[in-house]
Amino acid sequence: MSTPKKIALITGGNKGIGFEISRQLGKLGATVLVGSRDRKRGLIAADYLKTEGIDAHSVIIDVTHEPSVDRAADFIDQEYGRLDILVNNAGIMEDKTFKPSTIARDILHDVFETNFFGVITVTQAMLPLLKKSEAGRIVNISSSLGSLTLQADLESPFGEFKFLGYDASKAALNSATIHFAHELRDTPIKVNSACPGWVKTDMGGAEAPGTVESGADTPVWLAMLPADGPSGGFL
Repeated sequence: MSTPKKIALITGGNKGIGFEISRQLGKLGATVLVGSRDRKRGLIAADYLKTEGIDAHSVIIDVTHEPSVDRAADFIDQEYGRLDILVNNAGIMEDKTFKPSTIARDILHDVFETNFFGVITVTQAMLPLLKKSEAGRIVNISSSLGSLTLQADLESPFGEFKFLGYDASKAALNSATIHFAHELRDTPIKVNSACPGWVKTDMGGAEAPGTVESGADTPVWLAMLPADGPSGGFL
C-alpha cells in the first residue's frame, strides 16, 4: 500500500520563510495548505507552487481572529479529515527603534496577539486534527532572540539586539512549546521550536546574512521527524 500524502498547514505561508517551508515540504511530497490572511496573496502563492509540481492550496486564516481559525480547521477537517503537520510561522515585529521605556502597550499587545496568543489559538484548534494523524508534528517558528540566557549575555551574538515585544513573545512561545510537548508526551505528536536564523525576508531585512532556503531547513526537518525524533526542544 502507498503511504498517504502528509497534509501540512503553514500559517503565513504566502511569503518569506513560510513560503519556502511550504515549497520544501511540497517537494518532499506533502500536500501544502498555504495559510494566508489575504485570499489573493494566498492564491498567488499556491498557484506559483503548483507550477513547481507541488500539491498546494490556499487556506484563509488570520491567527488573531478565532472565527477565521475555526473556519480553517473546519475546512481541513471536511476536505482531508486530518492534519499531519502544523507550522506556526505567522509572526510580526515592532519597529526596531522602540525602547522598553517608551513603547506603547497596544503595540506590545499586537505583537503578543500574533506571535504568542495566535499560536495558542491555532494549535488548540488544530489539535483534534493532528491527533487523527499517525505522526502529528507541530513546529513553532521562534528566534534565538527569545533566549533569556543569550539576551542577558552582552557578549553573545544577540546581546545588543533588544526588541521587547518580539523577544518576550518568542520567549513565551518557547515556553508554550515545552508545555504542549509535555501534555502530548504520550502521543505520537511532537512539538518543537525552530530558529531559522537571521534571513533575508520582509522582517529580516536585506542586510540579513542568511537565505530563506537555509532558514527553512530546520523547520522542514522538524516537520518530517521520525518517531524517535525530539520533542519539546528549541533547535
